[in-house]
Amino acid sequence: MVSSSPAVVLPRAQWQELQEAHVSRADQLTAAHRERAARREKHPVWDFLFTYYSYKPSVMRRWHPGAGAILEDAADSPHASWRWYASTRNGHDLGVDVESFWRDRGESAQQVLDLLSATSTRPARFGCFGMHEWAMVYRQREHRHDVPLRLGQTGTDAVVEAHELRCTHFDAFRFFTPEAEPRNEQLLTRASQPFTEQPGCLHAGMDLYKWALKLGPLVPGPILLDSFELARDIRELDMRASPYDLAAWGFPAVPVETPEGKADYVRQQRAFAGRGQRLRDDLIAAVLASRQAAGAGDASLVRR
Repeated sequence: MVSSSPAVVLPRAQWQELQEAHVSRADQLTAAHRERAARREKHPVWDFLFTYYSYKPSVMRRWHPGAGAILEDAADSPHASWRWYASTRNGHDLGVDVESFWRDRGESAQQVLDLLSATSTRPARFGCFGMHEWAMVYRQREHRHDVPLRLGQTGTDAVVEAHELRCTHFDAFRFFTPEAEPRNEQLLTRASQPFTEQPGCLHAGMDLYKWALKLGPLVPGPILLDSFELARDIRELDMRASPYDLAAWGFPAVPVETPEGKADYVRQQRAFAGRGQRLRDDLIAAVLASRQAAGAGDASLVRR
């Protein structure tokens, strides 16, 4: 069924209002990026949210009510042509076809669920101090960003050598320079990711946006946009704590090479971990509920 409990039926006026609010919020969140893109103007901080994650702003504008909701009188809505939606027996209402979703994307959804669940059970760690960005430029003359290093190459290298690298996120570790990799407390692989990911990691928090998008119609619109806002806020700290000098872009440094900078970083990191855990729990709940519903089946939906 759409849900293991009775479906939440949203009258047409209500879901249209929710959809309009979602589109408006999504447009506000992406307005600056879309304006820069129209000018072909790059940004060293914010472009990451649209290039590394490679989702266009238009994807964020798609409002989903989430599995278990029925859109009343929605035959003429955009959802009618979207994948993994099906009409009810009356032909006028629509809901997420969780059976089709799990048939098509079940393996991927289960992998996301396993990673989120494993991460959620681990204690958060707050001792990395953002050194992953420093490890990405360690002993390198060419860098990913065309931005000067705040301490220069020699000073940046000295900071890396004065710290223990404690990165737990593979998708950050894989960008370490060859000289930095063996300095990390453990060598990370894609296969080991479910066993090393932990909720204090900034990048694990940013990735919640990616997982929300991958889960598509299972995730209600507010959770998707909340996850993007979290990724945006984390990205700012990530780059302010990096070795790059971003003062020209209006970003004062969080100097993690100092005790004061470390304390500031950890304070913000803890707050992000709390926000991330709440979103992680929401995503886990959405996947579990849809999986249960898919196993139960729903005769009220007409499969396409």
